[in-house]
Amino acid sequence: MKKDIRWVVTRIDGKIASVCADFRHLPRIADQVNRLPEGAVNEIVVSKVGMDELVALSARTGWDDMKLFGTPFQLDVWHRLYLFTHHEDGTPILPDEGIKLLSYSQLADLCGNPRGVRAVAHAVACNPVAYIIPCHLIVPKEAIDKILAIRTVAEGTIFKGTDLYLLDSIEVGEYEYGSALKRRVIERQLYGR
Repeated sequence: MKKDIRWVVTRIDGKIASVCADFRHLPRIADQVNRLPEGAVNEIVVSKVGMDELVALSARTGWDDMKLFGTPFQLDVWHRLYLFTHHEDGTPILPDEGIKLLSYSQLADLCGNPRGVRAVAHAVACNPVAYIIPCHLIVPKEAIDKILAIRTVAEGTIFKGTDLYLLDSIEVGEYEYGSALKRRVIERQLYGR
């Protein structure tokens, strides 16, 4: 059985500022809070939650429930990522409603910056709120191509392409916490298991 990771959730005055598999975001958050005017922050709370709790937290977290520190470009990319798994009103999109994997170039197109793939990829890598802002759903183009090829072949089988590509056979790309955890998080997001 897979050990349940404990996610570190940092809140500033009740708003989520970070979700991380460890404490690496805390120094950056402390630096950002230090730059705010005196009295702008009343409380910083750090807690640990399991994967089930993180999924439940994601389901009830609207965009305005987060306090994010980033450039306008990063905030735009993160908002677009957030909308991959949440409706505009903040309600979650369920796996059977069409959550899918995208390549960095597809995301760059959606951000209106098709030539800025590296800039978009960097913004994805800087995402401070794991899972809720689903940076894990962005994978290399080669992975998308392989999934499409496997699904095309599978259409002629009894499986009809459903879930046949098996994440273990696909290179899912970089993830701050390792590719094994990225696969687990993708599986949870896409299939609810």
